[in-house]
This record gives sequence, structure tokens and C-alpha cells, in this order.
Amino acid sequence: MSQNLIISDPAVMMGKPIITGTRITVELILEKLSAGETIEQILEAHSRLSREAIFESLAFAAAALKAVVVYPTVKEAQL
Repeated sequence: MSQNLIISDPAVMMGKPIITGTRITVELILEKLSAGETIEQILEAHSRLSREAIFESLAFAAAALKAVVVYPTVKEAQL
């Protein structure tokens, strides 16, 4: 995993993790993938992205979720 592709700067996008040299957040990439967009569609829409950057975003998110934190989920019936 290349540590240089994902950065977080409080002055850019409110400090959210972004792809270096862009204002494209890891969050946006994850949202697009979860909505069913393919890697090819994301690359077409964002010419400054690379396939490596998309995979780095996934790796970054996976590493963030490995933290010792409990993420409670709520069933829709309870809302």
C-alpha cells in the first residue's frame, strides 16, 4: 500500500482523506462503488484518478475499520 496516494489535510475537504493531488475523497470513491459504479466508470468520470488510487482507497477504508471501535447498526424496524 502506497502511503503517498491518500492524504488528509485540514485545509482541503475539511480534512477528509483524499487522493493526493485531487479533491476526490475516499468517501466519494466508496459511495460510487457501493452504488454499483464500476472502476472503469469512475476512472472515466475522474480523469485524475488511477486504478491504483481506487484500490488504495479501499485499502485505506479497510484499515480504518480495523480500529478497535464498535460500529453499532440499527435495524430499520427500530427506526
